[in-house]
Amino acid sequence: MVFQKQRSNLNSPMLKDPATLGLLIQIYTQTSKINRGKELHARLIRAASTPSRYVVNNLLNMYAKCGQLGSAQKLFEGMRQRNLVSWTVMITAYAQKSQFLEAVRTFSQMRVVGQSPTQFAFSSVIQASTSLGCVKFGRQMHCLSVKCGFNCELFVGSNLADMYSKCGEIFDACKVFQEMPYKDEVSWTSMIHGYAKNGEFKEAVLSFKQILHEGIVIDRYLLCSASNACGATGAYKLGKCLHSMILKLGFEEETVVGNALTDLYSKSGDMESASKVFCGDSKFMNIVSYTSLIDGYVEADQSDKALGTFLELRRQAVEPNEFTFSSLIKACSNQAALEQGTQLHGQVVKFNLASDPFVYSTLLDMYGKCGLVGEALQLFDMIENPTEIAWNSLLGVFAHHGSGKDAIKVFDRMIFKGLKPNSITFANLLKGCSHGGLVEEGLDYFLSMEKKFGVAPKEEHYSCIIDLLSRAGWLKEAEEFINGMPFEPNAFGWCSYLAACRNHGDRRRGEIAAEKLMKLEPENSGAHILLSNIYAKERQWEGVRNMRKTMRDGNLRKLPGFSWVDIGNKTHVFGAEDWSHDQKTEIYSKLYSLIDQIKKAGYIPYTDSIPYEMNESMKEKQLFHHSEKIAVAFALISMPFGKPIIVKKNLRMCLDCHCAIKFISKVVGRTIIVRDNCRFHHFSDGSCSCGDYW
Repeated sequence: MVFQKQRSNLNSPMLKDPATLGLLIQIYTQTSKINRGKELHARLIRAASTPSRYVVNNLLNMYAKCGQLGSAQKLFEGMRQRNLVSWTVMITAYAQKSQFLEAVRTFSQMRVVGQSPTQFAFSSVIQASTSLGCVKFGRQMHCLSVKCGFNCELFVGSNLADMYSKCGEIFDACKVFQEMPYKDEVSWTSMIHGYAKNGEFKEAVLSFKQILHEGIVIDRYLLCSASNACGATGAYKLGKCLHSMILKLGFEEETVVGNALTDLYSKSGDMESASKVFCGDSKFMNIVSYTSLIDGYVEADQSDKALGTFLELRRQAVEPNEFTFSSLIKACSNQAALEQGTQLHGQVVKFNLASDPFVYSTLLDMYGKCGLVGEALQLFDMIENPTEIAWNSLLGVFAHHGSGKDAIKVFDRMIFKGLKPNSITFANLLKGCSHGGLVEEGLDYFLSMEKKFGVAPKEEHYSCIIDLLSRAGWLKEAEEFINGMPFEPNAFGWCSYLAACRNHGDRRRGEIAAEKLMKLEPENSGAHILLSNIYAKERQWEGVRNMRKTMRDGNLRKLPGFSWVDIGNKTHVFGAEDWSHDQKTEIYSKLYSLIDQIKKAGYIPYTDSIPYEMNESMKEKQLFHHSEKIAVAFALISMPFGKPIIVKKNLRMCLDCHCAIKFISKVVGRTIIVRDNCRFHHFSDGSCSCGDYW
C-alpha cells in the first residue's frame, strides 16, 4: 500500500533510493504487473534521472521475466555499463524464449568484454547448445566451466549431462553425471531419458534401481522414463512395481503416466493389463494412449482388437495420427487383409497423412503383401521425394515376390538418387537375389556391403547368403561359408540349409543341419519333419520311424497347414482333409473336376513328397486334399471371373500343390496368387512367377 500511494510521486525521498526502486520493480516482476513497471520506467525517463545499474538490472529482469523480450533487448543495448547480472539476465531470457542463437551470441560477447560467466549463464547457454544440437560448442562450454570451477555445480553439471545424452554422446553424459557430487531428480531424469533415447535401455533400468536406493524424490517424469525403459527391455516385474509406485504416489489419473504404463504393458505383450490402465475411462486417454494400445494389439497378432480400438478413438472424436495408421496398416499387411487396408488408405487421404513417410511406406508394404505389386509400384511413383524407408519397402515388396532383378533395379535407382543403403536395404536386396536365383549378384552385393557402403554385415545378412547358396543347390559352398562365418548360423540359416538338403537329397549334410537346428530350437518340429522327408525320399523307412518316435517322446507335433481366402468381409479357412465348410459338397465337386481337367492337361501327382509307406492311390488322395487346393476350388466357385484369386497359407507350399495350381491357372484361365510363409507365387496361364525356383 505504501508503494501504491507513493508511485505517482517520484520526488519522494523513498523512491529516489535505488534499493527502494529496485524492491518496487521486483514486486511488479513477481506479481506480473508489467504495466506498473513500465509506468515507473517511463517516469524515471521523464524525470531525466540516471538510474543506478542496480535499478536498470531490475528493470531488465522484469521485462525478461514478464515476456517483454523486445523491451529487455532495447534496454540492454542502451546500457552504457553492463555487469555480470545484466549479461546473465539476457542470456537466460534468450534461452527461455527459444532464441538459442541469440543466447550463444550474447554469451560470446560477454566473454569478449572479459566477463566471467556465472553458473546460471553456463546453465542457460548449455541448454541453448542442447536445443541447437551443437555438441561441439557444448564441449567448449564444458571446458570453460571446468576452468571456472562450475562443472560440478548441480545446475551446470545436470545441464551438461542432459546436453551430452540428448546429442547422443552417452559416454560423456555418464562421465559428467558420475563426477557430480550431488544429483537431484532432474539430473537423474535427464540421464534415464538419455539412455532410453539412445537405445541404452538396460542402463536406464539400472539407473532407476540406483535411484530407489539413494532416496531421490521420484516425480512423474522419472516414472515415465523408467516405464519406457522397462517396456523396451522386457523388465516386466520392475514395470509392475512401477505401476504400484504410481498408484501410491497418486499419479494414476495423469495421462502422460498412463500412456507410459500402456506402452510398457503393450511392449511386454500383456494386453489385458494395457487395456485396464485407464480403467475404461476415456476422458484421460489421448491419441498416444490409443496408439499404444493399437500397436500392442498388432504385435500380439490381435488385429480385430486393434481395429476395434481405432473405432473407439473415432467415437471419442480423437483424431488419429501417422503412427496410428502405420500400426493399423501393418496389421492389414500381416493378415494380407486387402479390403481393410484399402479402407484405411482412404482414411489416410482424408486426414492428409498420405505424404508421411511412415504411412506411405506401410501402405507400400501392405499392397505388396496383399499380392498387388502393381499397386505398390504405382503408389511409390506418386511419392514426390521418397525416403530410404520407402525405398526399402519397395525393395521388400520385390524380394517377397521373388523378383530379384526388379529388386536390383530399385537398388540401382536408390543409389543413383544419392540415398545411402542401410542394413535393411541389403537384407531385402539379398532376399530378392536368393528367391530369384541370382547367386553371383547376391554374393557381390554381400561382399560390397562394408567395403563400398560402410554397412557391416549382421546375422541376418549371413543367413541370407546361406539361403542364397542353399536354394541354388550349392550345398558344398554353403557348408564352406558356414564354416567360415564369425559366429554360428541362426535357426533361419540352418533351416534354409536343411530344406535345401531335403530338396537335393543330401542326407549327410541334412543330418548335420538337423542336429544343429534341434539344439537351437528343441521345441520346433520342423527339423524332425525335414529330416524325415530326406529319409522318406531315399525310402529309408527305419529313419522315418525313428524321427516319428523322437517326436512322440518329445511331445512334438507337426504344425498343421492352413490356407485361407477372403471373400467380401469374411475369411474362409481350410485345413487338409477339411470337410467342415458349409459348402463342402460344391467345393469338393469343383476340386475333383479340376483334378480331372489338369490330369488331362499333363499334371502328374508328385507322390514322392508323401513321407509315409502307403500305396500310390492313397498318396494321391492325400495330395488332392491339401488345404491350398481346397481353398483354390472354393475361390473359383465364389469369386467373379476376372478378379484375381488370392490364397494365403501358413506353411511353405508343397511341390505338388505348386505344380497342380500352375495347371489349374491354365485350364480355368484365371490368375491365382498364393502367399505362403516364404514368398508370393503368381500363377497365370500354366506358369509361376517364381520360374519353379523357390
